[in-house]
Amino acid sequence: MEKRYVKYYQSPLGRMKLTSTDSVLLSVRWDDDDDDSEATRSRPILEQTMEQLDEYFAGERKVFSLSIEPRGTAFQQKVWRVLRTIPYGQIWSYQDVADAIENPRSARAVGRANNKNPLVIIIPCHRVIGSNGLLTGYAGGVDTKKALLDMEKKQLIKDLNLLQY
Repeated sequence: MEKRYVKYYQSPLGRMKLTSTDSVLLSVRWDDDDDDSEATRSRPILEQTMEQLDEYFAGERKVFSLSIEPRGTAFQQKVWRVLRTIPYGQIWSYQDVADAIENPRSARAVGRANNKNPLVIIIPCHRVIGSNGLLTGYAGGVDTKKALLDMEKKQLIKDLNLLQY
């Protein structure tokens, strides 16, 4: 059995639990437990993840470049690959994702795959909303999802304003 390493990261929106092998990031999850007893000796991949999350929250990073290995079914993997193509600051509906995987009748299954995403923010499931335009469930809560989307939108506006000068 492979050794797993755990590190905790304090984001501006709440604490996150990062899990990796020696060289591959396995999960980034929202964590509301204050118990750090599971924390282990850090690995370079965990340090890289924390650096890139810092850059993301500072508005400096739009795309993550980490060695990841999200574990799930073939269908979940297909959905997660598409989620990684959603550009920073854009939102898609579950139906848009279903169409992108060429399975237009699978919007609900896409929602379930989104819910099982082991790498929140890294695989940007927060950029997927209901077809009616409403923010739907998110592992960190709908308020966190809204905060992430608002942060990305504000950063894009800031970037555009800088380009005009």
